[in-house]
Amino acid sequence: MLVSDLIKQEWKKSLRSQGFYKNLAVTIMLIFFALYFAVIMLVIGFSLNKILEKADNVLNPMELFNGAMLYIMLFALAFRFIMQQLNTFDLPPFQVLPVKRTTLINFLLLKPLFSPANYFLLLAVIPFAIKGVAGYYSGSVALRFVLSFVLMVWFNSLMAAYLKRKFGSSLLSILTIFLILGSLIALEYFKIFSLFNLSRTIYNFYVLRAFGLWFPLGMVIVAFFLNKLFFHQNYYPESFNRKIKGNKTSTSEISFLKRFGIIGELISMEIKLILRHKRPKSILIMSAFFGLYGLMFYTNDVYAKNNGMLFFVAMFMTGILMLMFGQWLISWDSRHFDCLMTRNIPVRTYIYANYYLMFAFNIICFALTTPYFLFGMRIVYLHLSAFLFNIGVNIYLLIFMSTYNTRRIDLSKSSAMNYQGTTYKSFLIVFPIMILPMGIVWTLSTFFSLAVALWTLSIMGIAGVLLRKPLVNACVNQFNRRKYKLAEGFRESN
Repeated sequence: MLVSDLIKQEWKKSLRSQGFYKNLAVTIMLIFFALYFAVIMLVIGFSLNKILEKADNVLNPMELFNGAMLYIMLFALAFRFIMQQLNTFDLPPFQVLPVKRTTLINFLLLKPLFSPANYFLLLAVIPFAIKGVAGYYSGSVALRFVLSFVLMVWFNSLMAAYLKRKFGSSLLSILTIFLILGSLIALEYFKIFSLFNLSRTIYNFYVLRAFGLWFPLGMVIVAFFLNKLFFHQNYYPESFNRKIKGNKTSTSEISFLKRFGIIGELISMEIKLILRHKRPKSILIMSAFFGLYGLMFYTNDVYAKNNGMLFFVAMFMTGILMLMFGQWLISWDSRHFDCLMTRNIPVRTYIYANYYLMFAFNIICFALTTPYFLFGMRIVYLHLSAFLFNIGVNIYLLIFMSTYNTRRIDLSKSSAMNYQGTTYKSFLIVFPIMILPMGIVWTLSTFFSLAVALWTLSIMGIAGVLLRKPLVNACVNQFNRRKYKLAEGFRESN
C-alpha cells in the first residue's frame, strides 16, 4: 500500500462521513468566506509591488520582501506551534495488515502538506512574483522566489509538528516563543541586531542563484527526518504510556469556590474543563492574542472618527473570553450532558453557574484591557460602556442562544481549523451580539453624539444587571424547552 492510497482513503472517509453532510451548510458558508479572502489576497498581491516601491528608494520590492521572509517564517512557525492541530492516525487497523511502518509514518507526515490552507498566501505571492520580481529580474528568478516560499511553508508545517510533539504546547513553551519573538523585535528596533538584513541576504542568495533552492530543500528534508526519528522512537502506544505515566499533570482543587455550594462546584468543573482540554485551552490562548486588538485600531487615524467600529473593538476586547467560550456554552458539556441531567442539579443552578462564570470572564478581560486607558478618556468611556453592555445584555443572549446549538464537541481537539460544533446558528448569533450594538452606536453618534450612544448602551447594560432574576428565569425556561433536543443532539457523533 502506497502513501497515495492512504491519502485517497482519507479523502473518501471525509466525504462519506455523516458529519460532512450534517455540516454542509457551514462548509458552504466557509467556502464563501474563503473566496472572499482569496479575492483580497489577489488584490494585495497585485498591489504589493507598488506599495513596496514607495516604501524604500534604495531596495527593490523583492529585496524588501526577502528581508521580511525570516520574520514571516518565525511568526508562521509560532502560530502553527500554538494553533496547528496535530494529525492523528488510527494505527491498529493497519498494524495487522501487510503495510510497512515507514509507509504509515510517511503518510502521517505528508498528509498536512496536501492541505489547500497551507498555500493560501500564494494567491498574493504569485501575483507579486509576476509583477515585482519578474519585472526587475527574470521569469526564472520569479519561479525560484515562489518555490522558496513553498519550501518555507513545508518546513514550517513539519518543524511545528515536530516541536509540538517533542515539547508539547504547554504555557511555558508558548511564553518561551513570545520571549524569543519579542527579543528579536527589540533587537531590530534598537538596531543591535538586524534580522531583516540577515533575511535579505539569505533569501537573495536562494532566489538569485540557480542552486540556491537546495539549501531550503535541505532544511525541509532535515525537518522531515526529525519527525521520522520521533515516530520511530515512539511508534507503539506503550512508548507514550511510559512518558505519560511519569509526567502526569493535574489541576488542583479550587478551594474557595466550595463555599458557594453546587454553583461553586459547577464553576470549578468548568474551569478544570478549560485547563485540561485542548480546544477550550486554545480559546484561552487566542483570547490573549485578541487582547492586543486595540493596538491595531486605537493607534490608527482611519478609525478615529468611526465610533461604531471603536465600540465594536471595545466590546470585543472587554468580553472576548465570554464571547468565544459562550458560543458553545452548553456544548462544552456535551460529553457528560446526560450525566448532568440525571444528577440532583436544578436547571436554575446550572444556568446561574454559567452566568457567574461568564460574568467573571468579563471582569478579567476588562481588568486586563485597562492599559488602553492611556490612549485617552474616550477609550475609558468606550470600555466602560462596552463592559456594562456585555454583562447586562450579551451575557443573557449567549446563554439563551447557546441552547440552539445541539452539536457535540470533542474537547481533546484544538480550535485550529476545527469547526466541530459550529453550525449556521453560530454565525447568526454574531448579529444581535456584535453587529447590532455597533449599529446603534454609529446611528446615535451620527445623529446625536457619542455620549448619547454610550449612555444608551450603558443604561441597557445596567438595566440588564438589575433585572437579572427575570432574565435568568427566561434562560431557564428556554433551557427546559430545549434540553431534550440538546441531549439527543449531543448523543450523536459528528
